[in-house]
Amino acid sequence: MERKEVEIVVYGAEVLCPSCVNLPSSKETYEWLEAAISRKYSEQPFKIVYVDIHNPPSEEAKKEFAEKVIEEDMFYPVVLLEGKIVGEGNPKLKTIYAELEKYGYVPA
Repeated sequence: MERKEVEIVVYGAEVLCPSCVNLPSSKETYEWLEAAISRKYSEQPFKIVYVDIHNPPSEEAKKEFAEKVIEEDMFYPVVLLEGKIVGEGNPKLKTIYAELEKYGYVPA
């Protein structure tokens, strides 16, 4: 089955969010997610991007969401899968996997 390559965007910052002191950093979460998804769905393409909320790219949608994370005091990292929030603060793999499988991803 031909599946669309989904985009996963992890929004975060170098500094841990105040409520997330004992959790991994946003960058560590991004690296952990990339490794876990690559293992579970090997040979199935996906794109994962890290966005620093204090220094977002010029791409309008990512820039706007980065501002929203700050303005709404969201717990970061915030994980978006195809534009839908699937994790905030301490994202759960089970939730992210379930969302990927809605797009036709099959565990290896």
